[in-house]
Amino acid sequence: MKAINNRYEFIMIFDVENGNPNGDPDAGNMPRVDPETTHGIVTDVCLKRKIRNFVELCKEGEPGYNILIKSDRSLNSKFTEAYEAEGLKTGQKGKNADDVRQARDYMCKNYFDVRAFGAVMNTGEDPCGIVRGPVQINFARSVDPVYTQDITITRQAKTTNDRMKSGETEMGKKNIVPYGLYKAEGYVSAMLAQKVTSLSEDDLELLWTAIINMFEHDHSAARGKMCMRKLLIFKHESPLGNAPSHVLFDKITIQKKAGIECPRNYEDYEIAVDKDMPEGVTLIEKL
Repeated sequence: MKAINNRYEFIMIFDVENGNPNGDPDAGNMPRVDPETTHGIVTDVCLKRKIRNFVELCKEGEPGYNILIKSDRSLNSKFTEAYEAEGLKTGQKGKNADDVRQARDYMCKNYFDVRAFGAVMNTGEDPCGIVRGPVQINFARSVDPVYTQDITITRQAKTTNDRMKSGETEMGKKNIVPYGLYKAEGYVSAMLAQKVTSLSEDDLELLWTAIINMFEHDHSAARGKMCMRKLLIFKHESPLGNAPSHVLFDKITIQKKAGIECPRNYEDYEIAVDKDMPEGVTLIEKL
């Protein structure tokens, strides 16, 4: 596959209504927030997980679109599989650099998330090296501070016979954000794609499709209503880029509408897009 020849930046704007977009296990699974500002946070790991899940869902079984980071098998067993597929010796310490490079190339060719996000694959006796991925995503942050709410719920179905004898309804908790609009920024490096992973234009289109649909197949009682509202892409003419990323990100501004103190839906915001791009940069509005 021919690697991409253009640098990209992109902005994702999504919202949550009565749900937990990314629970914090260190805080009883409450929605993640910045403790100083109480702005909501969704980690890059969470966002990449949803992208991986969509790619696996729509490309299952297709060669070249396996997903490395998932809980089906150990990572080391997948690294050994790469050595076996390439006819390399397995289970021996002190691998030479050419074998590691060949195994690394196999992983890039066969695993979409390695081509896109990179991976640390130097564990075990059959290491495949370290790949720095061309696609990187920042933490998403809410536009305004969010209010996290701990809702008490009841459960009538008991788990044990002893609990059945008590006759009492059991209580539980549900952690939600009543409403929050989040923005995340991302980067696609053509130079890294060309140097190592060979991320292609087809891969890139799949990435955009996955971002647009990442919440559509991820609905659950815990996450409430989550929607991808905007996907704005800045395409550079050159692999190195034609403008600094922060200049492009500043072209998108989000503000509450006049008279709105406490936003409770997407219509409470105005999103302004300055379409006067620097020379060599094209704005693509995918959503």
